[in-house]
This record gives sequence, structure tokens and C-alpha cells, in this order.
Amino acid sequence: MPSSPQLKALGDLFRVRRGEIAVESIPANVVSASVRRRVAGLRREEVAQLAAVSADYYTRLEQGRLAPSDEVFETLCRALTLTSEQRAYAEDLLNHARGYVLPTPGREPAHDRLQLLLDQLADLPAIVFGPRMDVLAWNKPAVALMTDFARVPAAERNYVAMLFTAPELKGLYEDWPGVARTCVGILRREAAENPDDPELAALVGRLSIASEDFRRWWAEHRVAEQDFGSKVVLHPSAGRMRLNWDSFTYAGAVRQQLVLWSAEDGTADARALATLAEASRHRPQQTGTTAGPW
Repeated sequence: MPSSPQLKALGDLFRVRRGEIAVESIPANVVSASVRRRVAGLRREEVAQLAAVSADYYTRLEQGRLAPSDEVFETLCRALTLTSEQRAYAEDLLNHARGYVLPTPGREPAHDRLQLLLDQLADLPAIVFGPRMDVLAWNKPAVALMTDFARVPAAERNYVAMLFTAPELKGLYEDWPGVARTCVGILRREAAENPDDPELAALVGRLSIASEDFRRWWAEHRVAEQDFGSKVVLHPSAGRMRLNWDSFTYAGAVRQQLVLWSAEDGTADARALATLAEASRHRPQQTGTTAGPW
């Protein structure tokens, strides 16, 4: 099988994981104490021994020149202690390299039923995301919490891009590095599922130039999938709030996600969020979709 971007990405993942493994966690009969190590992690020969393949075979895998057999793939996943997210990412890369998966269409508008839900959600910030975390639709409380997405050109309404380049979003999260790094991991997962997506490739290229942090985290090949959680936001008027967020997928548009932000009942966070939502009701219409600015 000729080399491909997916095999190159798979080899990069193996290389990154090899460098992260603690030498002391590997059996002594595999790791030689007499080997002088200039960098952290395992040597290629040691991973090859763990996977019961030749050093040359493993080297070609890391270089993206060869697709592993199913048996070798399973062994390497165990030897390199891939997480469930990393393993799923690696499987997607391998399947695409083998031609098992068809490309997914590019950007699409928010499903009309999801837009209907947004229009009825007056108390909670809500956004509909596309597969690249494109901002497809939003409601007034989301504008009050984050930013007026309608002022951003439709082709540039991407949450990850704004998180790295828009001051109002970059300053919103108390743990911005953690939030941003997770978003990079979500994009990396998407890149495995849709390696031929030109918009995703262009997005990664732009952010790699614009942000040293993005460029460094993208090179780590970490992947992420999140369905719920909590984040501390530092809102310019509402102050510090700990907000929960939950992600929902509609069966009629499985590539789109509705994300809601909320706060625990009876807390100062809930009161601050309610005040923010109430204030948003008296502002001009600011909800929208990718159809165009409002």
C-alpha cells in the first residue's frame, strides 16, 4: 500500500506515544539498562520487540510507509498503551488509509429542528456545532455569554479558531489552556474521521500559523471526545461562574451537536446566568445560522 496522509498521521501517533512511555514500566528483558538514552521514552527496537515484529517493519510503520496488519495493530495498541480515544483515532486513520471509509460532505446548515429548539431556549445559552466545531446556530443567551457570532463572517464562524484568535473567547475561560487543548484534540479526532476535508485542512493550516500553542498541541496527536463537563468562565459583567455543559446529538443530523450551558440550581452561578439570560431578551435579535449575518 503506498504512503498516505493517514498512514503518516498513524506513524506520528506511534512515534509520539513511544516517546511518552516510561522506560521503567517495560520488562527488563526488553529495555536494556546499558543503552544510553538521549531522549525520553522507548527506542524503536524496543517497541518492535514488544510487538513481535522486526525493527525495520516497525520503522516503516512509524515513517508512514506501511499499513500494519490487524494483528500487529492490536499488538501495537497494547504495547503503546493507547487510550480508548487514541485507539479509535488510530482505527479511523487505518481504515481511511485502506479505503474503507467514504468522505463526509463539508459544511452544512443547522438542522431546522435544532434551530427550532434554539428559538425556544430563552433561559440557557445554546449553540449548534458542526463536526469541525463550526458554529452553525446560536441563541441570545449564547451571545450574552460568549460573543455576537453574527458579527463574524459565516465562513469564519469556528469555535476552535475563535478560541485561539478572538480575545473575548480567549479571555472567557479560567483554564483557557485546558479548554483549548481539548478542542485541539476534538479537531484531531475529526481529522481521522474526515482526512479529505479541505475546510478542516485549511483550518488547521491557518491556526498552525496563527498560534504557537495550537501548533505545539496539534503535533502531540492527542485526541478528545467529550459529551458533558463543567468550566469556569470569567464573564466581563456577570463575573466568575462555574457552568455545566451538555452535548446532545439529534438523530436527524448526527454530525451536528446541540450544546447547552447551565448552572446548579440555587447557586450564585445560577443567579448570575439567569440575570445574563434576562438581559439578553432585551437586546436586538442576535440569534443565527450559517445563512448569513443578522
